[in-house]
Order: sequence, then C-alpha cells, then structure tokens
Amino acid sequence: MRHQPDLNPQERVPKMLSPQEVLVVVPALNEARSIEACLHSLRACDPFMEGVEIVVADGGSTDETRTIVENLAKVDPCLRLIDNPRRIQSAAVNHAVQMVARPRHRVLVRCDAHSLYSPGYVRRIAEVFATRPQVASVVSVMDAVGDAPFQRASAWVVDTPLGSGGAGHRGGKRSGWVDHGHHAGFALDWFRRIGGYDESFSHNEDAEFDRRLTEAGGRIWLDAGIRVDYKMRRTPRALMRQYWNYGRGRGRTVLKHRMRPRLRQLIPAFNFIGMAGTGGVSPLCPTALAWPISYLALLVGVSIVAAISSRDMSGLWAGVALGIAHNAWGAGFLRTIASPEAWRAGRRQATTSHRRAL
Repeated sequence: MRHQPDLNPQERVPKMLSPQEVLVVVPALNEARSIEACLHSLRACDPFMEGVEIVVADGGSTDETRTIVENLAKVDPCLRLIDNPRRIQSAAVNHAVQMVARPRHRVLVRCDAHSLYSPGYVRRIAEVFATRPQVASVVSVMDAVGDAPFQRASAWVVDTPLGSGGAGHRGGKRSGWVDHGHHAGFALDWFRRIGGYDESFSHNEDAEFDRRLTEAGGRIWLDAGIRVDYKMRRTPRALMRQYWNYGRGRGRTVLKHRMRPRLRQLIPAFNFIGMAGTGGVSPLCPTALAWPISYLALLVGVSIVAAISSRDMSGLWAGVALGIAHNAWGAGFLRTIASPEAWRAGRRQATTSHRRAL
C-alpha cells in the first residue's frame, strides 16, 4: 500500500469542518477477510477520526463480517452496524443516509470494505470541502495493486492508457475539475438534492450519479493527492465477470441519459465486433485476419513490456488481462445496448424521476 506523506505545516489548510460533521459509510457483503483492516486503516494515526461516525451497511453477510464489526463497535463508540436489505452498494449508501445522517452532518464519505486507506484520507476529503465550497463531490485516484501474479499484471496494465482509456482517476497525477471519478466524498445537501444513487444500478452507479450531478449544476473535484489502493481480481474469470458487469452498467447509463459514448468507451465495443466478425468473413476475405492478428500482437507486446518494465515475469499475464478487460467490457456494453428490454427501461428512466426522500 502506498502511504501518503502528511502535509507539512506550511501546506496544511485550516480544519473548518469538525469530525462530527462527517459521516463515513462502508457498504459490505461477505468482507470478513478485509473489513477489520479497512476500519483500522480509517482510524489509524489521525486524531481527526476519533469523532467521525463510521457506518457499516451490511447486505446480509453469511461469513464473519457482522461479528467482526459488532466486536469492534463494542470498543469504538463511533462505529455502527446497520442492515442493507437491498444488498447492493448503491442502496447501502442511500439507506445509511436515511437511517444515520443527522442535520449536523455536512459531508458524506464513501469507503470500500476491501480497501485500505492511508492516514488522513477522510480528513483530506473534509478539507477539500472546507476550502472549496463550490465542490459538490470529491473524487480520488485509484492505484491498482495486487499480490498474486495475475493481480500484479492486471494492476500494471489497467492503469495505462490502453487499460483505462486515459481516465484521470485511474493512476492519474493531476488534480482538477472532472465529470467523473472514483467516489470519495459528497456534500450531503447535493447528495440529497439529486436523490442519491439510483438503486436500480448494481454497477456503474457512480458514473450514473455523476451524470445527474453535473446536469444539476454540481461540480466534481478530482484531488490527485487523495489516493486509494485498489486490489485487482485474483483470477481471469473474476476479472471477466467484473468487466462484463462494468460494460453492462455503462450501457444502462448511456441508455438512461441518452448519452453519446466517448471514443474510449466505443473502442472496446468496436474491437469486440471486429474480432467476432472476423471468423465469419475470413474464409471469403483472408485479409480480415489482419485485425485479430494485429490485436493479438498488441497483447503480446503489452505482456513483454510489462514483464520488462516491472522486472517481474508475472507481467506476462498483462496482455491476457488487457484482452479480458477489453472484450468483456465491450461484450457487456453491446449486450445492454442491443437489448430491447434495456431500451425500454432506459426510456422509462429518462422520463421518470427515481428520486427518493433522503
């Protein structure tokens, strides 16, 4: 994990928000392996966190997650466990705001149960809101990490332009105004104003939220100094499932808001169509094989570069991981875009507000 150096006294900004004005929500479902380390990392080495209320919204864990949180809550009066009947993360955050947020809370921080946070993470988010009152949402940078060979190779490649399409919140170094990023914190009045997350989204709920937020006039600040280590999936199958769901979620967002997809989102879809279509036309037009051959050569090249640059033979998995991410995302996106049911749902959502009283 990369630990961020603390700010020196000359750079430190005034703490104009008190800990009691900050609410942290951690959605969880069967996170017994990581929940304790996550919660300890949020509290560690930062006196500011002693008064910050942390809520774990559990979606019905069948492992030891609930027991671990309950035991920690016995010695941490600012830690609370609540149920999340709808199980998914979008519903967890909304439910926590409904159940726990009080008039004193001004900032909502969303954290992931499988992540570890550097000392001062929550305080830095609060400081952005304190010093930039025009901010409606603060987003952070994800730095992909991994322990197993496939994880390390995946982590290397997803933070490259080939893996992320140049998204600023994937390993980026520059702060600034953006239209999307990894969700870190929200001004609670803005979160309530646009109705929170759309609970019909199990994936891509963050991008869908950001679309509504910016359409309503809210501004999103990417702070490159606020970073999260994100652990990649351990197996090719798990990575494939993850990116299939990502692609389907993005497709739903495009349909709901009648958006024009960006080039970086269209490339994986077009590549999937080209790869799939080559098999049908290659007997009649052998030159069509140039497409898959070129793409496979690219993946091999990525693997070689990853192994050399990382000085780790695990890097040879990088091309495999990139091919899985591209094509699973593209297939999921196309599956949704081509679905009549998804089109009907998109039209309904485009004309009907899903807003709830938060």
